[in-house]
Amino acid sequence: MQSVKPVGVQAASRKYDLLSALAAHGLAGDRATQTRTLRLMALITTRYNWQRDELCVGQREIARLWSCDERTVKREMARLRAAGWLVQKTRGSRGRISTYRLDTLQIAEDTRPCWPLIGEDFVARLGARPPEPDPAGKVVRLRPAVSLPEEAEGVWGRARAILSEEQPAIFRAWLARLTEVERGQGTLVLSAPSAFCQSYIATHLIQALTAAVRRADPSIARVEVIH
Repeated sequence: MQSVKPVGVQAASRKYDLLSALAAHGLAGDRATQTRTLRLMALITTRYNWQRDELCVGQREIARLWSCDERTVKREMARLRAAGWLVQKTRGSRGRISTYRLDTLQIAEDTRPCWPLIGEDFVARLGARPPEPDPAGKVVRLRPAVSLPEEAEGVWGRARAILSEEQPAIFRAWLARLTEVERGQGTLVLSAPSAFCQSYIATHLIQALTAAVRRADPSIARVEVIH
């Protein structure tokens, strides 16, 4: 859920949403998934520095928290990095501890199928539609498809076409449901489907979004996302 930095207004709810998504994902998985997810949640709740968007804790401390040995810590941290949930910011050397940040976009993508298990209100709050059963009643699509733009009309239409082609995963997860509100005086105003979505885009995707809009129309100098 790149990295969400839940500080300021609605910070607490964004942290709870992240932990809720992880909890649902873990409980729906096998024993190894449950254990790994619980261990990450323990690190988040006890040691994550939200102001700095950083996890900085030694293997010995993690082993004590997880009630395991340091070899297990090394393996589990490697798996969390391989999954993309943790991103190494600095490598430890000469007595210094490695630092990590959460890749909340990757976590959101991986936990999305389990959002409906929490409730439709949770799905709606995070900017996605609830799952739709197929006509035969046998398969439930947990990740609803978002249609890519068929006609690139107008500035936002052209920018959507650029984003959907060059960054399809991010486009589907965060940008496809943005709608144009107004344009003028070098500013394009877009509306997000939820406050969570607006906050994430404004914090972590605004540069990529603005770049695509400026490619579509160089006269646009600023993009604002509201809810």
